[in-house]
Amino acid sequence: MAELSEEIRREVGQHFVFGFHGHEITEDIRVLITEFYVGNVILMKRNVRDIAQLHALVYSLQQLAKDAGHTRPLMIGTDQENGLVSAFSSPACGTQFPGAMALAATGSVDIADKVSGASAMEMRAAGINWAYSPVADVNSDPRNPVIGVRSFGDDPEKVSRFVNAVSKGLARHKVAPSAKHFPGHGNTHVDSHLSLPRIMQTSEALAATELVPFQSLIDNGIATIMTGHMALPLITGADTPCSLSRMITTDLLRDQMGFAGVIVTDCLEMEAVAEIYGSEGGAVLALQAGADVVMICHTLQRQRGAVEHTYAAIAKGDLSTERLLESGKRIAALKDAFAGTWDDVLAPPLDLGAWSMLKNANAALSRQAYAQSMTLVRDPSGVLPLRADVGAVMVFTPVMESINLAVDDAEGVLRDAVGRLRNTAGPAYTAFAAAMTKRATVHHAIYSPDTMVSPSTQEYLAGAAAVVFATRNGYEKGSWQIECLKRVIARAGPEKPVVLVSTCAPYDVLDLNLEGLVAVLATMEFTIPALETAVETIFGAIQARGTVPVQVGQ
Repeated sequence: MAELSEEIRREVGQHFVFGFHGHEITEDIRVLITEFYVGNVILMKRNVRDIAQLHALVYSLQQLAKDAGHTRPLMIGTDQENGLVSAFSSPACGTQFPGAMALAATGSVDIADKVSGASAMEMRAAGINWAYSPVADVNSDPRNPVIGVRSFGDDPEKVSRFVNAVSKGLARHKVAPSAKHFPGHGNTHVDSHLSLPRIMQTSEALAATELVPFQSLIDNGIATIMTGHMALPLITGADTPCSLSRMITTDLLRDQMGFAGVIVTDCLEMEAVAEIYGSEGGAVLALQAGADVVMICHTLQRQRGAVEHTYAAIAKGDLSTERLLESGKRIAALKDAFAGTWDDVLAPPLDLGAWSMLKNANAALSRQAYAQSMTLVRDPSGVLPLRADVGAVMVFTPVMESINLAVDDAEGVLRDAVGRLRNTAGPAYTAFAAAMTKRATVHHAIYSPDTMVSPSTQEYLAGAAAVVFATRNGYEKGSWQIECLKRVIARAGPEKPVVLVSTCAPYDVLDLNLEGLVAVLATMEFTIPALETAVETIFGAIQARGTVPVQVGQ
């Protein structure tokens, strides 16, 4: 292979966004920035310990890039959708805000705008300038294993209103939004982390639903859009992932829909791409398809391989240097708008006093947003609120199961060192039970698919004045949770008040008919603040005012 000039190799580096492991600069990321000239970095939850550490890390990354001769600062991004996908959120770092479906339940685009703006202010304080948000997918399939509550709902017009509010909130504070997962990951029950979803949509059906939010965002000037790894064989005539398809990336998104900003792919280590094309081959195909930036989040070997495959494609004439340079102008414009100058990224020290004030203000906003998201699906018998002197309450929460790789925890709480699922309530349900304990005498039981009502549980159940039963995605594959609920209700008897709390996608309770005194509450997510707010709602400190943003059988 002919040796490429340093100028071309520096250009190639601008077309990748890579992740790494650790709370400080590692040799891996040093090599990628200084030898492969990678111009964009994604930070994961594994990179975040606290705000001081994160600010120092971002500063070090920018200094490293400057010292390596980069013309412009790095775009430094993170998956901060809020809700269940909040890479930046932790008690010592970013505020936990409600995610998409919980925000949609409030019915307020103003709250969505304020929440996104607040998140953006925190991210900018850390030096982050790119958020892979909002999720613009219309969640048309209730079985969807990877989008679900990450979507604002199943109505494309409502989704459009909310994604624009999020986009504006982020951009107002100089964090580049990135709408995902184009052209729509909502109408599938296959997780692209694990295999390739094939969505049997015609062009007309796609335009009427999936494309509506994206077109609205384009019309309003969104800076970046992320392409997803799903196939549309009725449109493209093949099973090529959209992220690697020129018909989707260029013909549809660029030419037909008029998007002039930066196109970034979803991570090419996801099996929908990696299994067939490899991350390395997929990178070349994505650039040929018209992507500006290719994302590879985890593995140095795949990251280096992708850049080297790109060098080879240029040397062989399979990838146009002219097209790459034209694409590079869009990346440069993005950096000028959101990263700014070297002085912008290297001058500001972290003001811990200002950070503390910002966090306090945002904590109040978070409480308000969660309170307005609480949704009473039905309570025909007036079970809620439970009295302050209710006495003993039996609380059931589901055993933790893998949701998907976008949502599963990164701190070793859910899985052990070799990847096995732990038999645990998980931190959110532990916090839920602890919040209940502050208001009542509680016996907390963790139930699983093979749980029967044991004699000891029956004894607690008999002595309890009420039952609180939480489900998490108890629809279709999770329907074992509803079966367990029915067994509990049968053992509790028809006069025992039951509060059913749907803690993720609410499809499990929308068409559910149960005998007895049953109230149904939906939180739209099982984050700690959502479940703690649910407890306040159960006991009447907060009135549920939200509305369910989806329907079953749409």
